[in-house]
Amino acid sequence: MTITYDPNHPLYLDEADVRDELTRVYDLCHGCRLCFKYCTSFPTLFSYVDQHDDQDAGKMTPAQQDQVIDECFQCKLCYINCPYIPGLHEWALDFPRLMLRADAMRQATKQVPLRKRVTTTVMGHTDALGKVATTISPIMNKAMGAEAGSAVRKVIEKTAGVSSQRLLPPFARTRFSTWFKKRVKPVIAKRQGKVAIFPTCLVEYQEPGIGKDLVKVYEKNNVECSIAEGASCCGAPYLHSGDVEHFKKVGAENVKALANAVRQGNEIVVPQPTCGYILKKDYVDYIGGPDAELVAANTYDAAEYLMRLHKSEGTELNTDFVGEVPEKITYHAPCHLRAQNIGMKSRDLLKLTGSKIKLIQTCSGIDGMWGLRAENAELSMPIAKKLAAEITAAEGDEVAGDCHLANTAITEQTGKTPSHPLQLLARAYGIPAED
Repeated sequence: MTITYDPNHPLYLDEADVRDELTRVYDLCHGCRLCFKYCTSFPTLFSYVDQHDDQDAGKMTPAQQDQVIDECFQCKLCYINCPYIPGLHEWALDFPRLMLRADAMRQATKQVPLRKRVTTTVMGHTDALGKVATTISPIMNKAMGAEAGSAVRKVIEKTAGVSSQRLLPPFARTRFSTWFKKRVKPVIAKRQGKVAIFPTCLVEYQEPGIGKDLVKVYEKNNVECSIAEGASCCGAPYLHSGDVEHFKKVGAENVKALANAVRQGNEIVVPQPTCGYILKKDYVDYIGGPDAELVAANTYDAAEYLMRLHKSEGTELNTDFVGEVPEKITYHAPCHLRAQNIGMKSRDLLKLTGSKIKLIQTCSGIDGMWGLRAENAELSMPIAKKLAAEITAAEGDEVAGDCHLANTAITEQTGKTPSHPLQLLARAYGIPAED
């Protein structure tokens, strides 16, 4: 077996080598059991090994190994909780990246079912889908917004593999970048920073209001904003589906564009946590090179950047909150933001407004396409229901969360529509919401 997470290693896609490495890691995880609570992958793994009197992970069948892989939705939480990760322990155990390697192996050896490949093709081309959908948004939203389990949604499930039971985020009439280019740009007299926004597909095509409020909040704090020209979808749908080659192609183009933005004096700001993780972590691992390192070192989550502005010497955050400030905010910390190990910056930012913050850290079970795939609905929806129960019990005046897909799952299960923390900050400044 080869302990490697390098997609360029000659044995990275070798099935026998991957399955031997799965056996090694499954045996270690079975002996530790520290991550039993994060997803169903671990209880499933433990149950398969426990079937044998000698508890030998090597007796798991390939189908059983694959079931554990399929149940991993890349929340990354086991990685930050694991005591045996590369660089800290000789066992060099990185469960999420091993699952990605196994997915890539199955993709390369054509073990991925046709239905799953079709879903990846339909949902993975986020820019192409977004451009078309925003052009015909009333038609798209009517189909996507049809009642769960309806005939229309069942047709979509049958053809595209998207669960007919899940609430889907609607597409906007006007893309964020269109609004940004047409807006009247303010004059910033005393500039405190200069950023290039990596808007992400969700903000660009589905929730441009997040981007609008981000820009207005940043400009209120004398930060000059531009859009990262030449950048496209981060490629997460491909990486998380095992299509490493497509991910590397998309990633290399983004690294080049973002590195150019950094060399022009910008720092990169990302309003969605999964995409931020990709830029900070996965581009370094899968693309590599000086440009990927440069991008990673200069990429910030939207709240992370503002808190740095607040705490750094020579800059300051405007804390004159004259607008609407909720008494109690229930804040959901998305897994991919926690996995960045930057602390609870969004929570800390919202605290500055004077609101009382109730922190919820339960996973939403979405991870982009994983939670929306029809075959994963039975696993993903109970996870979202558990999160919803905690949010309902918190009884906040407002619900906030950085991940728009997680927020959609919250809306699906609670009927409440969460806001991005930057949107609540904008309202606290007295900045009105823009249609």
